Amino acid sequence: MNSIEKLIMFHMAVDKADDVKAFYEDNLGFKTTADTAYGGQRWISMQLPGGGVSLNLTTAHENMKPGTLKLYVSTPDVEAAYKDLKAKGVKVSDQINTDLYGPGSGVRWFDFNDPDGNHWMVVQP
Repeated sequence: MNSIEKLIMFHMAVDKADDVKAFYEDNLGFKTTADTAYGGQRWISMQLPGGGVSLNLTTAHENMKPGTLKLYVSTPDVEAAYKDLKAKGVKVSDQINTDLYGPGSGVRWFDFNDPDGNHWMVVQP
């Protein structure tokens, strides 16, 4: 038996809470599950339509800095995801790349940054 079962949420430090929230909702399909302000800080909980780990955008930085997080997400169709995000105005990488995990891995991917500079990798295993 493992003491820890699964990851349920992670915090992402942001400065531009409204811009980042809109970016994730409008471009990536996240749904806001809570948006709370307290003591001059803000916490916005979001989740992808398929469920899974919650993303908590926060202006309460603690020991985090906006723009320092790197996240990997998977897609069954990297070309469709690339075209979709590019059509929505997301500044994606110049092309879809291959071999993310080294020569011969065959893993296709592209990347982009959110408005605060957090880095996203979209991967087709």
